[in-house]
Amino acid sequence: MSEQAIAFFQMIVPVGLALIMFSMGLTLQLRDFGLVLRSGRLVSAGLAGQLVALPLLALAIGALFQLPPELALGLFIVAICPAGTTSNALTFVGRGNVALAIVLTALTSLVTVFSIPFLLSWALPWFLAGTREVPSISIPTTMLQLFTITVLPVSLGMIVRHFRPALAERMVPWLRPTAFVVLVAVIGLSVAVAFEMVLRNLAGVGPAIWVLNVMGMAAGLAIGRAIGVGRRDSMTLAIEIGVQNVTLAIFLTLTVLDSLELAVTQNIYGVIMLLNGTILIRLLRRRIAAET
Repeated sequence: MSEQAIAFFQMIVPVGLALIMFSMGLTLQLRDFGLVLRSGRLVSAGLAGQLVALPLLALAIGALFQLPPELALGLFIVAICPAGTTSNALTFVGRGNVALAIVLTALTSLVTVFSIPFLLSWALPWFLAGTREVPSISIPTTMLQLFTITVLPVSLGMIVRHFRPALAERMVPWLRPTAFVVLVAVIGLSVAVAFEMVLRNLAGVGPAIWVLNVMGMAAGLAIGRAIGVGRRDSMTLAIEIGVQNVTLAIFLTLTVLDSLELAVTQNIYGVIMLLNGTILIRLLRRRIAAET
């Protein structure tokens, strides 16, 4: 990838990500977080699956498949990112619990502002030591970057929703497809400019990515069953755990770490999670409709 192409991605990915988060904020109100109090066990289970189970699965699968360090690290970076607004859209299409999906996405986006920098500072030397020069990151700077492109746009969207609800209602239908459009554009463009690299690594990392995504979704279904919720909430947990904010992962690898090699894993994951999420919805939608 040329320096001009990298600079282009470093410009459009943060802007696209901020727009995605702003559109999510337009759908949120403070009272929505009352769900945490009303359904504390359900929300806590979703957070545990997203923030604890998925990163551990990524570490285990990377070791099991004996992935090269860059690809194993790329897989881990996907797993430590929050759920994305694409998961909210899939939950809506699948007739899941949209309120739960939005609250989990918002909470994981907030928590990962603080967790990602610490996890990255641990993961970089763990995966890359002895194989290449280990990039260094500033934890406070990374926190500020994440806050600026995630929490701040969500907060601005919520402010618009609170003070100008009519405007927010008009903006939401136009901005709702933003997450999907930005995701497809970012993945499509980055695959196009690094096509040979993606093809070279597809056979090696593709199965590991597929297993991580399927196991993440399966963990969501299992967690839902374990705490005794219905198929609607279980499917929502599965989507929230399996469908990551890949745009944020690409931002981390291209902008914070300045590494195209690490972004290959995220590109492939973005495609696989959409395919598997669609399959999951088709399998469960009729059962959910019958349950409600």
